[in-house]
Amino acid sequence: MAIMNVDAGMLQKAFLAGAQYIESKKEYINQLNVFPVPDGDTGTNMTLTIMSAAKEVAAIEQPTMATLSKAISSGSLRGARGNSGVILSQLFRGFCRGIANKESLTTEDLAVCFEQAVATAYKAVMKPKEGTILTVAKGMAEKANEICRRVKDIEEFGTIIIEHGNEVLAYTPELLPVLKEAGVVDSGGQGLMEVLQGAYQALIGKEIEITAIEPETSGKFEFTVEDDPNAEITFGYCTEFIIMLEQEYTEEMEAEFKEYLSSIGDSLVVVSDDDIVKVHVHTNHPGLAFEKGLTYGSLTRMKIDNMREEHQEKLAKAAGQKAAADSTQAKGVSATETAGPKKEVEPAKDYGFISVTIGEGINEIFDGLGVDYLIEGRKTMNPSTEDMLNAIEQVNAKTIFILPNNKNIILAAQQAQSLTEDKEIVVIPSKTVPQGISAIIAFDPSQTTEDNTTSMMDAMSYVKTGQITYAVRDTSIDGKTIKLGDIMGIGDDGIKAVGRDVHSTTLELVDELVDEDSELICLYYGDEVQEDDANSVLDILEKKYKNCDVELHYGGQPIYYYVISVE
Repeated sequence: MAIMNVDAGMLQKAFLAGAQYIESKKEYINQLNVFPVPDGDTGTNMTLTIMSAAKEVAAIEQPTMATLSKAISSGSLRGARGNSGVILSQLFRGFCRGIANKESLTTEDLAVCFEQAVATAYKAVMKPKEGTILTVAKGMAEKANEICRRVKDIEEFGTIIIEHGNEVLAYTPELLPVLKEAGVVDSGGQGLMEVLQGAYQALIGKEIEITAIEPETSGKFEFTVEDDPNAEITFGYCTEFIIMLEQEYTEEMEAEFKEYLSSIGDSLVVVSDDDIVKVHVHTNHPGLAFEKGLTYGSLTRMKIDNMREEHQEKLAKAAGQKAAADSTQAKGVSATETAGPKKEVEPAKDYGFISVTIGEGINEIFDGLGVDYLIEGRKTMNPSTEDMLNAIEQVNAKTIFILPNNKNIILAAQQAQSLTEDKEIVVIPSKTVPQGISAIIAFDPSQTTEDNTTSMMDAMSYVKTGQITYAVRDTSIDGKTIKLGDIMGIGDDGIKAVGRDVHSTTLELVDELVDEDSELICLYYGDEVQEDDANSVLDILEKKYKNCDVELHYGGQPIYYYVISVE
C-alpha cells in the first residue's frame, strides 16, 4: 500500500533509525578519511552529533512535528562535533524549519525541507567545497524538487532520492582530486547516506532495533560542589531544567528571568537557543524556579540534586582523589567532563582564553601562557559545540579568544560563538597546536580586540607545522605510495615524507619544512616517544641547522610521535 504522508510518529522512528544506522557504520566511515591516519573521525563525529539529538527525540512520548523540530534542531546543534557534524547539524536545522508547522509531510513538503536544509548548510560554511557532504545533499534536494509533483508515494520517492544520492556520492572523487587519488568517496557524504538509508528503512515499515539510543533523563550540564570541609552551602539544591519556548523570548525577558533566578539562588547558567532555554541554578526553592520557567513555556528534563548530601559523600573520598579533583577544578575540565561554574566574586576581566589541547605537556605549555580553560581533544572525537559553550560559561571575561588548534574544530567553535550573546567571542582559526601557541604569544593586553585579532592571525601565518604518525591502510596520495604501517610526515599542505621508521622520517620532514628564512624549530614529542630518542633527534637538528634555534618539549600527545613547528 502506498505511503502518501509522513506523520510525527513515523518521522520520530525514521530519525532514530537513521541515528542507529550511522552508529553501526561509523568505523567504516572513519576509514574513508583521505589521509590514512589513525585519527580519522568523520564517522564518530557525525554519530555523536546525531546521537545528541536522538536522545532528545527518544524522550518525546507523544511527538508532534513542532516538538520533533525543536529536539532535532537543538540537540544536533549543541552536540555538533567536527566539520562534518556541524554541517550535518545545519542540514537538520534547515530541514526542521520546514516541518515545525506541519501535521504531516507529503513528498512536496519533503522537497521543500530538503531545499531549506541545503540552503542553511551552505550558508553556515564560509567557503563551501564541492565533492563533499554538501554536494551530496544538494544533489538529493535537486532530485527531490524535480520529482515531488509527480511522485506522491513516499516509498517510491525515497527510493529515487537515495539512489540519486548514492550516484552523487560515487561522483565525489571526480570533483575532489584528492579523493580520487586516495581511492575513496567523501566520508561526510557517506555518513549522510547512511543516515538517510536508515530513516528510509524505518519509513517503509522495516523494523530496526534501536540499541544505541537511550532517552535523555537529565540535562547536559553536570555540576560539581566544592569539597572544602569548611565550605558553607548557602543554596542546597542544584536545579536544572529545559524550557520548550511557547512564546517570543526577547533579550529583555531573558534579562528579567536571570535577575529573578539570581534573587533566589546562585551559580546561574541560562543558555538560550531558538526554541529552548537550558537552566541551571543553585537554590533553596526549586519550585519557584520551575514556576518562573513555566511562564515562558513547558518544562522538560527537570532535575533536583541535594548538594548537602552530595557534599558529605564527597568528603568521604580519599585525599588523593580530592587533590586530583581540586587540581582539575582549578584549571578547568576536558572536553568529556563538565565542571560547574563557581560563584563569581570578582568582576569580569577584559580578556580570557580557551584552547583545545592534545596532551599533558601541551596542557602545561598553554597553562603557562595564561590560557584560562583547556578543552582536551581526543583521538577520534572532536569537542562539541556544547563543550565550547560550557567552556565559555567557565571563563569570567568580557572578551574570550578561542583557539581550536585543529581545522576540524573551527566550525564548532564558530557555532558556539554564534550562540553566545553575553560575551564577545573571537575565534582565532588555528589549525594546529603550534599555530595556537604562536597566536597567544602574539597577544598584547594593551591592544584592542581588533588589533590583537590581527596580530594573532598574522603570527600564525609565519608558522609551518609538521606531524609524524603512522598509516592505517594502503593508499596513494600526494604522489606518494603508502603502505599499512608506514611512518608519514604530514605538513600543512599534504604528506611530505614517507618512511619505515620514526627517526629518519622526522628528519626528512624537518628538511622539507626548513628554508633559508627559518629561525626557530620546535619539536613536541608524544607519549610513545622515549626522551632519549627525542634528544637524539634534537642533537642532529642542532648540528645541521646552526642558524636556527632548536627546542624540544614534551607534548604527551597520542597518535602523533612528533608535532613540529618551524618559524
